[in-house]
Amino acid sequence: MAYVNGNLALQPKRKPEQRPQFRETKKVVIKRKSLPVQEKLLYMFTILVCVIVAGVVIFRYAQIYQMELQIKQLTKQHEQLTEQVAFLTSEYEKARDPKNIRDLAGKYGYVPTDDTPITVSPSVETPVASSKE
Repeated sequence: MAYVNGNLALQPKRKPEQRPQFRETKKVVIKRKSLPVQEKLLYMFTILVCVIVAGVVIFRYAQIYQMELQIKQLTKQHEQLTEQVAFLTSEYEKARDPKNIRDLAGKYGYVPTDDTPITVSPSVETPVASSKE
């Protein structure tokens, strides 16, 4: 017989590789029916209404923002005009002061008049301009 540890040692018998066996299966395909036209239109109009409502809401928010901006600008302008009115009122009071008027008149070379009042004497017949000629 054969030697176990020598040249004549037999190689162990190999088991043949087992390949997995495939079973043929049929895949069942379920074909779904498409949505009816009425339902498609309903979905489309629902989405359209949602988009329109969202657009209106965004538009109104934009208008509100613009109005708030205008209010802020007008408030600032009102404060500036109030300060200007206060300044001009004080300048007006300074200009109406009799002492200040006398000083300005003296500065421009005006002199006080005599205490005699100016009188106007009516003439007997004064020519009056008329359209008849």
